Amino acid sequence: MNKRTYKYETHMHTSEASACGLNTGAEMSRAYKEAGYSGIIVTDHFFNGNSAIPRDLPWKTRIELFCRGYENAREEGEKIGLHVFFGWEYAYRGAEFLTYGLGKDFLLAYPDMLSWSIEKYFEVVHQSGGFIVQAHPFREAPYIKKIRLFPEYVDAIEVINASHTNPDFDRKALQLAKEYSLLQTSGSDTHQASRIYGGGMEFDHELHSIEEFIQAVKKPDSYRLLPCHHEF
Repeated sequence: MNKRTYKYETHMHTSEASACGLNTGAEMSRAYKEAGYSGIIVTDHFFNGNSAIPRDLPWKTRIELFCRGYENAREEGEKIGLHVFFGWEYAYRGAEFLTYGLGKDFLLAYPDMLSWSIEKYFEVVHQSGGFIVQAHPFREAPYIKKIRLFPEYVDAIEVINASHTNPDFDRKALQLAKEYSLLQTSGSDTHQASRIYGGGMEFDHELHSIEEFIQAVKKPDSYRLLPCHHEF
């Protein structure tokens, strides 16, 4: 008899907070539930990325709006039996970092965050108990002028990004993770409910919080990285 496993999305966006998101948090939760996932981590683009949040609002208001996608996804998840955890995708000159383990209180506490150097961001996140994954480190796009790698600062590398069609991006990411003995993650980077291309991580036990997710990622024998299945 096969042991039950639990699929979790590690990288996804909502229309409430990400300018590139096409579906609400609630719609994304329903889509992932239908796709057989046990949980998702909402990682909307932060203000230094492709954010949908107006820049001219007070910091507290911006943070409240930023968290709406996650909160709506969580509310729907509670209704349908889907775990929903919070994270965000922080940007720096074309490089992006999935940040887990911290919440709204952390964001509210640092209204000067966008003035920090990227090294200070890593330092403060880690000092506060956060976990950082460099997302799609070798992605190429017109707005990315240079590939910037930070293996000495991050906790893990996203070695599978299911939204990408160029397999070289993932191969190079896996090589980087192995070279620096970094933990590995997989995510879909999905922006719309109709396109969930696989990706994510399949664990041998159910995860009930973002803290449990982080601890599980630190035990590679407890999960497998899910591949993509493109249907463009």
